Amino acid sequence: GQPAYNAGDNSDTKAIARQVIVAFEDFDYVVAPSGSCAGMIRCHYPTLFEEDPETGARARALADKTHELVSFLTDVVGFHGIDINHNCTVTYHDSCSGLRELDIKNQPRALLDKISGLSIIEGKEAETCCGFGGLFCVEYPDISERIVDEKINDIIATGADMLVAGDLGCLFNIAGRLKRRGSTVKSRHVAEVLAGVAKAPAIGCSDK
Repeated sequence: GQPAYNAGDNSDTKAIARQVIVAFEDFDYVVAPSGSCAGMIRCHYPTLFEEDPETGARARALADKTHELVSFLTDVVGFHGIDINHNCTVTYHDSCSGLRELDIKNQPRALLDKISGLSIIEGKEAETCCGFGGLFCVEYPDISERIVDEKINDIIATGADMLVAGDLGCLFNIAGRLKRRGSTVKSRHVAEVLAGVAKAPAIGCSDK
């Protein structure tokens, strides 16, 4: 329901949110591989139904058990079972939703640090918005493009082989602009790297 919510369409947002609540309320945990989706449920669902006691209680219960993927792995289950090797350098992009709504900063880096052969190079603008912002990039394309170009300049300046992030919207935006600018920097979701998917030669890293 996030696109509708960002557009100010609370009616459709509530209708979608009710479906999500019904679909997931019987599970012990809800894990999302994107900070913006997890942030929508955790931070905004409860406020949507503040004046509806019954649905509000269900929304809060869902919010309490909803987690972004890397924070679930580190903060909830204490996952440490990473036994892979990536001989490459990566730089990490902190998404606005993950960083500012969910306090996700150290968790993905802690997991990436456990990968043998992988080195993290921090960009000066790691916490800076990529310019996507959902509908923002559609409504203000010129501003969005300038923002993502500044982000890409910072990524390229790190000299890293790969950009890693935990939000799919950010990745689509940055990866698309990297390609249009002819950059050889590859883009991967942190889950792909942790799962070993990024070991394919096409990502631009040398793996053994």
